[in-house]
Amino acid sequence: MTNDKRKVVLVGCGMVGMSYAYAMLNQGICDELVLIDVDKKRAEGEAMDLNHGLAFSGANMKIYAGEYKDCSDADIVTICAGVAQKPGETRLDLLQRNEIVFKSIIDPITESGFNGIFIVATNPVDVMTRITCSLSGFNPRRVLGTGTALDTARLRYCLGEYFGVDPRNMHAYVMGEHGDTEFVPWSQAMLATKPVLELCEESSGKYCTEDLNGITDEVRTAAYKIIEAKRATYYGIGMALTRITKAIFGNESSVLTVSAKLRGEYGEKDVFVGVPCIVNRNGIQRVLELNLNEEEKAQFKASCETLQKSYQGLKI
Repeated sequence: MTNDKRKVVLVGCGMVGMSYAYAMLNQGICDELVLIDVDKKRAEGEAMDLNHGLAFSGANMKIYAGEYKDCSDADIVTICAGVAQKPGETRLDLLQRNEIVFKSIIDPITESGFNGIFIVATNPVDVMTRITCSLSGFNPRRVLGTGTALDTARLRYCLGEYFGVDPRNMHAYVMGEHGDTEFVPWSQAMLATKPVLELCEESSGKYCTEDLNGITDEVRTAAYKIIEAKRATYYGIGMALTRITKAIFGNESSVLTVSAKLRGEYGEKDVFVGVPCIVNRNGIQRVLELNLNEEEKAQFKASCETLQKSYQGLKI
């Protein structure tokens, strides 16, 4: 990856993709942004709309609708294409439909000569990231999904509200499947350097583990509530994608809960799942393995088993 030109190709110009594009424009994350969509006219219109806002932005971006051949010299290809999640539908219900979509996307990207980093946002994101890695043949370190990055942001927001502090001072993670089996390892959660469980013990009932379990449920079901209310979620995931992209271009070595391939960490292999990872210009530098307690290890194992079962039987 070069430092003089930061090029992103976005595949999928729906609400998630365009929330990502809009956030990148406002934050000046890249120098060149290519929009690709099965509806080429839609991509052209979105590029035009974004370009008309350049005068109000601090960014100096080149934005245009393109084709898969434009991936050849891209640093990052971000995939947001796929069918949307319907009310009452789980992310894993989307799997069969979105698998077909990805088969038509990955081949022309790799055929272009693309040799950068894949970021996947399409749900079910853990399995779709694994499919992307399998179809592309890329080193798994250069294929990552948004994983539980958004869930972790939701968690920190809720904890900030609960404890009355800035969410940026809450250090806690959501791990596992980006979906119904995700969980919070409370043994690792802290307010600054103070363990959250200790805060509960010392608060004389002001804070309690029952409330923490309620926050876990709130985070896990947030997407369903948003979809019921407004039919889709896109702002939050667009910001999460932007944060991951920024970490890559900035070579930050930031810790983000992305979907990554495990190679023995937490006793799991081959599965792609949301875990804290160090992310830099090479993609995933390494998985940061937390010291989970026995209950948390069991929760993580169950989540990984769910993802493994979902992937089994797919003809990749």
